[in-house]
Amino acid sequence: MKTLGLIGGTGPESTIDYYRLLIAQYREKADGASPPVIINSVDLKRMIAWMNSGELDKVTDYLAGEFERLQRAGVDFAALTANTAHIVFDELQQRTSLPLISIVEATCERAQSLGFKTVGLFGTRYTMQASFYPKVFAHTDVKLVTPTEEEQNYIHEKYFGELLNDLFLPETRAQFLRIAEEMKTRDGVEAVILGGTEIPLLLRTEEHNGIKLLDTTRIHVDRLISEMLTGHDS
Repeated sequence: MKTLGLIGGTGPESTIDYYRLLIAQYREKADGASPPVIINSVDLKRMIAWMNSGELDKVTDYLAGEFERLQRAGVDFAALTANTAHIVFDELQQRTSLPLISIVEATCERAQSLGFKTVGLFGTRYTMQASFYPKVFAHTDVKLVTPTEEEQNYIHEKYFGELLNDLFLPETRAQFLRIAEEMKTRDGVEAVILGGTEIPLLLRTEEHNGIKLLDTTRIHVDRLISEMLTGHDS
C-alpha cells in the first residue's frame, strides 16, 4: 500500500486533526488496519516571517527541502496540511518528484460535485488574497467570492491571534458565522470554503442557516485516503 507523507506543524492543532481523521477513516475502509503515514513537522514561525516579508522563494526552498526529507523516509506521495502553504504549491510540484495532492484542487472538485455555483472563501489573508484558489476555480463554472477587506482583516487577526494558539471562542465563532450570512445576502454564496485548516476547529458544523460549510481538512483527508487505498491491493 502507499505511504503518505505529510508536512505538518502549520499549525499543530490541525495536524493533529489530520492524523486523527486519517486513522479513523482508513481503519473504517481497510478492515481495522492503520495507515502508513510519516509526518514531518516544520517551523511555522519561520514560514510566517518569510510570508510577511514577501520572501516566498524562501518558503519554497524550505518546504522543498522538507519534502526531500519525506522522500528519503520512503513516502510514495505527499501533502501539505495547510491551505496557506499552497501559495507555493505550483513551485513545489516542480521541485519534487513526489506526487503532491492539493487541498485546493480537492476542495474545488467537491464544490463542483455538490453543484454549487457561488462559494465564499475564508482563510488567512494570504489565502484570501493570493491567486492559488482563484486559479483553480477559474477552470470551472463555480464563482469564488472573498469577504470584504474589513471582514478579511477580522478573520486574519483572529486566525493568528486565537486559532493558531488553540483559542476557539464563542464570540469569534458567532462573528465568523455572521460574515458568512452577510456573504450569502450580499454575494449569493451557497457555501463557504473553510480555507484554513484551523477554521473547522472553530466552526464544528456542516451547515449554518442554509449555508454549507466546506471543511477543507476533511475534504483533503478523503482525497488522501482514496490515493492510499489505490495501492492497497497491489
